[in-house]
Amino acid sequence: MSIAENIHHFEAQLQGTNCRLVAVTKTHPVALLQEAYNAGARLFGENKVQEMAAKQPELPVDIEWHLIGHLQTNKVKYIAPFVHTIQSVDSVKLLQEIEKQGAKNGRLINCFFQFHIADEETKTGLSILEAEEILQSEAYRAMRHVRLTGVMGIATNTDDEAQLRREFQELRSYFEKLKASYFPDSEAFREISMGMSADYRLAIEEGSTLIRVGSAIFGHRNYATSAS
Repeated sequence: MSIAENIHHFEAQLQGTNCRLVAVTKTHPVALLQEAYNAGARLFGENKVQEMAAKQPELPVDIEWHLIGHLQTNKVKYIAPFVHTIQSVDSVKLLQEIEKQGAKNGRLINCFFQFHIADEETKTGLSILEAEEILQSEAYRAMRHVRLTGVMGIATNTDDEAQLRREFQELRSYFEKLKASYFPDSEAFREISMGMSADYRLAIEEGSTLIRVGSAIFGHRNYATSAS
């Protein structure tokens, strides 16, 4: 199927749910992203700052750019002028840098806490206690250019549906705890980003509001070529 057909396939599956599609565009060239845009995709997810910063000027201005990969503090400045949401916040240090760059650019930047839910040490993310420590800190309370709008997690790479459900349920429970304790009156704090090409159906059943889909839209990536 074509990229457009794949986009329409996912949009059809998401009808009647509270979930939206983030097209994961890492390593894919601008021409393919334009195809996805022409088919109706508006939320694009990139893993690397350099790629996102290179592609953004080449594409329509109404794209909602989501940084979904690990973010180093020294690279926040390159995406702060335009990024819509940083889904991978995993430290107060990173949040402070986003606040600093948001202030420099006169912007309010949406952020998700990334939680460690997978049974894999290579995956990064916060524990619920670490997230609460950040929310209770003076540093966070002083922030004016950061807006926490949800949570993100990457499940274990497994075919075990029971395990995947447990991990998705764990992330949803973190969202619900933070919503009840820290954001009860916030309409903005509403996103649960979980589910990818292989496990998005389970994620939707468990309450995902954003699925991150790459290979099922664009095909397998070619890491040997430049994606700029």
